[in-house]
Amino acid sequence: MTESTIADADIDQNAQPKHSFLSRLYTGTGAFDVVGRRRFYYLLTGVIVLICLLSIVFRGFTLGIDFEGGSKIQLPAAGASTERVEEVYAQTLGEDPVSVQTVGSGSSETIQIRSVALDADQTNRLTNALFAEFQPKDRDGKANPNEISTSDVSETWGGQITRKALIALAVFLVLVTVYIAVRFERDMAIAALSALFFDMAVTAGVYSIVGFEVTPATVIGMLTILGFSLYDSVVVFDKVEENTRGVLHLKKKTYAEQANLAINQTLMRSINTTLIGVLPVIGLMVIAVWLLGVGTLKDLALVQLVGMIVGAYSSIFFATPLLVSIKERWGPVAGHTKKVLARRDTLESKGSAKEPAEIVASGSGVASSTTTTLRKAAPADTPRPGSRPTGKRHKKRR
Repeated sequence: MTESTIADADIDQNAQPKHSFLSRLYTGTGAFDVVGRRRFYYLLTGVIVLICLLSIVFRGFTLGIDFEGGSKIQLPAAGASTERVEEVYAQTLGEDPVSVQTVGSGSSETIQIRSVALDADQTNRLTNALFAEFQPKDRDGKANPNEISTSDVSETWGGQITRKALIALAVFLVLVTVYIAVRFERDMAIAALSALFFDMAVTAGVYSIVGFEVTPATVIGMLTILGFSLYDSVVVFDKVEENTRGVLHLKKKTYAEQANLAINQTLMRSINTTLIGVLPVIGLMVIAVWLLGVGTLKDLALVQLVGMIVGAYSSIFFATPLLVSIKERWGPVAGHTKKVLARRDTLESKGSAKEPAEIVASGSGVASSTTTTLRKAAPADTPRPGSRPTGKRHKKRR
């Protein structure tokens, strides 16, 4: 075997130039095996959902005054502390408040008391006790009882708000279900709705874990992020539909490989869309909540931040792999996948060159592997391409 023959033979994949992570991310050539590792992502998704559901069941939610009803008292935080406010409340009314927390920052920082519904006499006694203890001052520096504000929300009003929020959420889900059923095929609709419910469960679980109050702004934010999640799933599924069109007539590619290629081709777009959406939300949390002290915006900001991140994750690492699993469980795609993988096994057993494939689908009882094109070394007496025939072969031709 000559040196040139050796150089042409046995080219291993490791000898090829390797591209960086960012290069593979931007080119979207199918280098990230998402579908092939879907069992890992199923396990990760299940762990996340389990943690969130356990928090919802055992920890529950901190419902805002708009949902539960009750009284809310606010006073300037200057010269006061949450511990001392709780003591004054307990000494005056003989019971503990629902919650006492600091809202805002700087000169606009206030202490907010949430309690069960108080009658007029209880409200007056509590206001007088707070004024006598802390002497809140107005802008002129004079002690002013009007700096202590009170507001009441009846349980009936809270029940109406809760009912309207649930109706709005139900109507949204019905409209989304109809749209997905019309826009996509059955299996895509099942995967998209599963991802949507995953987003809802995780976002609600994070609210339960953090302990933020659930307010009408939270419900609005929930509807917003569900729309974002649906948009991201539609983008990925559009590419999957484009790549898998006519895949049953191919002998070298499976549905899973084409779906994985679609994920890679839309991965950078999903990341960019999520970053563009998250940056304003982070700005809202930093500027409005932390610097300006507008505490009412933190509920909307948190639900949007969590929802966008979770929505991007579910559309890439859950919805599309779930679609492939459904397709490969039954129907023509399952049969086609078995034929393609069986053909590769046959070619391998015969010692022929394997078909190059970006990713071979795992699952369906078939082992997964990344295949490369194998070039076998030529026999020692085989002439190099382009060389003139010599010796016995030359004489036979003559």
